[in-house]
Amino acid sequence: MAPLDVIVLGTGGIGSAALSALARRGASVLGLDQFPPAHDQGSSHGQTRLIRQAYYEHPDYVPLVRRAYDLWDELSARRGVQLFRRTGLLQAGPADGPVVEGTLASAQRHNLPIESLKPDDIQQHWPGFVVPQHFQGIYEPQAGVLAVEQCVTAHLEDAQAHGARLITGEAALAVQVGPDGVTVETAQQKYAAHRLVIAAGPWASRWLSDLGISLVVRRKPLFWFATRSPAYRASDGCPAFLFETSAGVFYGFPELERGELKIAEHSGGDTVLDPAAVDRNVHADDQARLESFIRDYLPGVSRTRTNHVVCMYTMSVDEHFIVDRHPEQDRVCFVAGLSGHGFKFAPVLGEALADLALEGRSMLPIQFFSCRRAALHTR
Repeated sequence: MAPLDVIVLGTGGIGSAALSALARRGASVLGLDQFPPAHDQGSSHGQTRLIRQAYYEHPDYVPLVRRAYDLWDELSARRGVQLFRRTGLLQAGPADGPVVEGTLASAQRHNLPIESLKPDDIQQHWPGFVVPQHFQGIYEPQAGVLAVEQCVTAHLEDAQAHGARLITGEAALAVQVGPDGVTVETAQQKYAAHRLVIAAGPWASRWLSDLGISLVVRRKPLFWFATRSPAYRASDGCPAFLFETSAGVFYGFPELERGELKIAEHSGGDTVLDPAAVDRNVHADDQARLESFIRDYLPGVSRTRTNHVVCMYTMSVDEHFIVDRHPEQDRVCFVAGLSGHGFKFAPVLGEALADLALEGRSMLPIQFFSCRRAALHTR
């Protein structure tokens, strides 16, 4: 059997998007994953993810997330399912903090529509929030919520509709790269291709250890709490939210259904040594931190926990993405270290990986994601 054009190792949020992008370009492509489609073992599950353009992490992300907006809408139209709900996003914190300062910087550089709000304005607009008087608020009306598992499923279905093959339930045991191509070995079979895309999420270090780049996996619990207050309903205008507080950075989503809100902490997180053995139990201290945030900022939300899951962040040293070709194995390209803010970029990172695999380079502005950047090698 002739080798495939590309194997995509890992078919979660980014791998599924890369599989779709490659298949839509006519490449013969195989997606390989140890878990079933849209699984809950990695970093792309838990009902929802935020998507926003006024990007406090760095203004250079904005052109990419703008492209992602278009691609999410196109995928939704092709698959006939709503993946992206524009609920708006309220961000709040100290005026000199990284969230407010970074959001304003990105909005100013890229002329993004946002609204600056004082605490009294916020509480008048959205009475479900309590905001300290020293905070500044920023409302981004075009931000919103992605349905995370549905997004992964849609990309996989899109890929298969364009000829991709998907094999799940087979863990990769070995990867070999030679002058004529790559092989990926599982317990069941060996698969051969001309190129390899690695999108292995928390398992990326296993396949990228030769790069000498530190990737730290963090345990991230997600909680849902009950509410009966209409102040938190998306249908009544409540936005998604992200607050930078003295205790940490917390975020959440309006009530979308079932009378509950999802809330989580973006900061912190215990280090995970083995992603296959991450502790998925409820930790009392994790829940207590969320309950404290609710008490101080969301008084209409109860302390009754209705659901809980655990996902993982894979952190780079500088908390920016790594998307590149392998510097010594040009048949391999990869994504890693999305650092807890990558899912919203899935379709545009899928495009970038398809570019790298098929063309050897991308015209997308991904240069600052290089694996060669100094910040990855100087700490």
